[in-house]
Amino acid sequence: MLLAGKTFVVGGYGYCSRGIAERARGMGANVIVTEIDPIRALEAAMDGFRVMPMERAAPVADFIVTATGDKHVIDIEDFAVMKDGCIIANSGHFNVEINIPALEGMSIEKRQPRAFIDQYILKDGRRINLLGEGRLINLTSAEGHPSAVMDMSFANQALASEFLVKNKGKLPNGVHALPKDLDREIAALKLQAMGIIIDVLTPEQESYLNSWQEGT
Repeated sequence: MLLAGKTFVVGGYGYCSRGIAERARGMGANVIVTEIDPIRALEAAMDGFRVMPMERAAPVADFIVTATGDKHVIDIEDFAVMKDGCIIANSGHFNVEINIPALEGMSIEKRQPRAFIDQYILKDGRRINLLGEGRLINLTSAEGHPSAVMDMSFANQALASEFLVKNKGKLPNGVHALPKDLDREIAALKLQAMGIIIDVLTPEQESYLNSWQEGT
């Protein structure tokens, strides 16, 4: 289906959701973002997206993709107002992001017009198309992430494991963020592999950034 000119709703505005919103906009869609966090909602608005609750976005949506990590982001009250033919998918968590049992309860018929599409026909005749059984759409209906993305993830995991081994007994119990220097090391290696060269600060610039004597 052509995305250009369609209304594309993205549930959430985290890392995954931002990518979805940007790609949809890049393909010509009119993008709406739904959020529960005021900071992320403001960021979405400042990035040029319309922001509103899911219940207001659902009636105008041609596509809705969730990527929040929470359950029932698309719920019974949203199904009740969706337009005929709306396409819904999940790209952020397990299949609980979309309340599929509620959708099944509202339907009188379910059919599969093509692979990876479950079409639910509601009592009033409207059709709602669920992609990939509501599971992670890039895994259920495609082949997951390309290797050019996964290599960075695996590098993070490998260096994080090495960091834990080297610091055995030194870290308190809890969740620890990957040290920024390891993140930078991975980014530098990835840039090198891509043949990209970036600027390096001069000693004068480093001194300026680490001081407060100069400037206004």
